[in-house]
Amino acid sequence: MAMEDLETRIPSIFLVTPVLFLVGVFLFIALLNGQRDLTVLTLLVLGISIGAKVWSRLSVSGVRCSSKVDKNRLFPGESLLLHVSAENAKFLPVWLQMRVQVEDALEPSSGEKGLSSECGLLWYQQAQFTWELVARRRGVHHVEPAHMKVGDPFGFFPREKRTGWDIPVIVYPRLVPVKRLSLVRRDFFGIPGAKSPVQDPIYILGTRDYQHWRPARHIHWKASARHNRLQEKVFEPSEQEKVLLVVDVSPFERDKQSESFERTLEVVASLAVQFYQRGCAVGFVTNGVVEGGASLLAMGRSPQHLSSLLEILARLNMKTDGTLADTLYRALELPWGASCVHFSYEQDGDTATAARYFRHKGIPTLYVVSSSRVPRERDAQELGGPLYGLDEICTGEAQKA
Repeated sequence: MAMEDLETRIPSIFLVTPVLFLVGVFLFIALLNGQRDLTVLTLLVLGISIGAKVWSRLSVSGVRCSSKVDKNRLFPGESLLLHVSAENAKFLPVWLQMRVQVEDALEPSSGEKGLSSECGLLWYQQAQFTWELVARRRGVHHVEPAHMKVGDPFGFFPREKRTGWDIPVIVYPRLVPVKRLSLVRRDFFGIPGAKSPVQDPIYILGTRDYQHWRPARHIHWKASARHNRLQEKVFEPSEQEKVLLVVDVSPFERDKQSESFERTLEVVASLAVQFYQRGCAVGFVTNGVVEGGASLLAMGRSPQHLSSLLEILARLNMKTDGTLADTLYRALELPWGASCVHFSYEQDGDTATAARYFRHKGIPTLYVVSSSRVPRERDAQELGGPLYGLDEICTGEAQKA
């Protein structure tokens, strides 16, 4: 957030060089004419000015500052607390003014335009500053290091000091109400999860103490060494539903549809949470640029896995890094039984290319487009899978929002 410079309470008489020169002239005249009162006054003014300047030079040393937030991952509309601590680790008291600059997407709950405060710090004293910030939109935003002005107790000659590092704050896409999607599944066995006689070695839920009647090939040797006793792998059943979420960023970037892009990511995040709650393993792939992260997430269903998926969506930019087809052929390996939900702005050549890839791999796919054009039955036949508009899988509450 752009922050206006704050006014500093500094009397101009102690700053303007011509005024100090004039005080020196009066001192000279007072000494020549033996004016005792005027001499004392001018010496007092010069003494205060010089003393304040020396005090201000010494005030910067020993002043330490640190910043932290109570949480750095949240959803739009949620708030976080920014704590800034300042310490005067010396015997000399100082005057302190604190400013913190944040991006527009993190607004102070008080409605102020900037985060600022000032106080005086005695010897070896600490001060705590706390502000509440509200996340307004998805993305990776930063709270800049605290910007301090330190000086003499009167604040006549402040000196600036910046400390610390940026604090990244990750804002996930907003979760919206979505309808329950029914996906086509390909399972080795039709027996529900816990009753399945076959376990899938691809999906490891965790480890537990090794049971002597279990196959030795299931021993997790690294975990055994860490716990100093034999540990075995715990697998997910082969029957488990596996869903791959795919976002093609190219049409959004080409048509400059930033609003539709944000709505699509909200639906993707909401479906990911829905699938996780249903016990599905969820994966993600996109051809968009992910700020500071990877554009591919393998299948999984742990709480940490869901957080990783939401973080990728928070970091995803409306900027492509190659075609979706290249991304799929280069980096994607899907296990048996996976289904796919493909998101795009509209049905175009890129969507048809992705559809051919999924048909070649035998992956049942559901297609979702966010453009206002109503999907036709012929479009779905060309893709080889169901085709929906974005509003069709959102509930009425989500469309109003």
